[in-house]
Amino acid sequence: MSQTKRVLVTGAGGFIGRWSVAPLLGKGYEVHAVLSNNAHAPFARELHGASVHCADLLSEADVETLVERIKPTHLLHFAWIATPKVYWQSPDNARWLAASEMLLRRFRTVGGVRAVMAGSCVEYDWSKVGVCIERTSPLADTGATPLTPYAANKIALQKALARFAAEEHLSAAWGRVFFQYGPHEHPDRLVPSVIRQLLLNREALCTHGRQIRSFLHVADLGAAFAQLLDSEVQGPVNIGSDEAVALSDLIGLIAQQIGRPDLIRLGARSPATDEPPTLLPDVHRLRDEVQWRPRLSLNEGIRDTIAWWRAELAARGAS
Repeated sequence: MSQTKRVLVTGAGGFIGRWSVAPLLGKGYEVHAVLSNNAHAPFARELHGASVHCADLLSEADVETLVERIKPTHLLHFAWIATPKVYWQSPDNARWLAASEMLLRRFRTVGGVRAVMAGSCVEYDWSKVGVCIERTSPLADTGATPLTPYAANKIALQKALARFAAEEHLSAAWGRVFFQYGPHEHPDRLVPSVIRQLLLNREALCTHGRQIRSFLHVADLGAAFAQLLDSEVQGPVNIGSDEAVALSDLIGLIAQQIGRPDLIRLGARSPATDEPPTLLPDVHRLRDEVQWRPRLSLNEGIRDTIAWWRAELAARGAS
């Protein structure tokens, strides 16, 4: 009789984590979704079928109790500080590094066999790469540019995971997340901010839009992590789309679907000084080794996101 695949999903109330639950259930996992102690779950639909736990993952006692009770065979770790305009420089990044290492040790102690953790494209040295390749592109800690606490601690955790996995003969992978969008995203991010402004009949003030990026719908992002966890692929894997797009074209797509291109103001804002002209993931590992491809095209994903925000604004009274 095969062993039950029991996965502990941290950050299951977050923008990405909640979207991994249904794909994991579909792959036969017993899913244990962890929310913070002060979390409320208006997104219960995304967690339907999972056992939901509340815990403070920065507390060693809470982590020990949680892991001992569940005894997960698999770990999918999203939890981290993600407060907009705060997380880049927050000293809490170092606390999350220590807590994540502690969680990994406890997970292995109860017999865990595979761990996947979420990283970020900010780990790459943006001054030296346009298309980021996991095994060859330089990381930000090799360059002269000062690291943000967020990038420094994500890089440190990826290296700690690799060392621990080698020492403990643990199967482990690291998903480097690129740009994403979709329902529940913070309203100040690019895609929801443009959508909201246009739906409210307001001008959308944007940069010149010549930056080249790729965007993955968050439902596909969650599914990609579920597939990565269920695979035997080791080490860093870029999680993103190979559908490159100029930001001006992305903004134009949103405006076209809403029917308000007249409200777009390209060049009204200055781009960040450290923003590279091109930043894209090489997705060969994701496509060929993990054997995963996105379900939604950018056009389909934007349509879905607009529909969600239209309903959300109607429910809020279009405030």
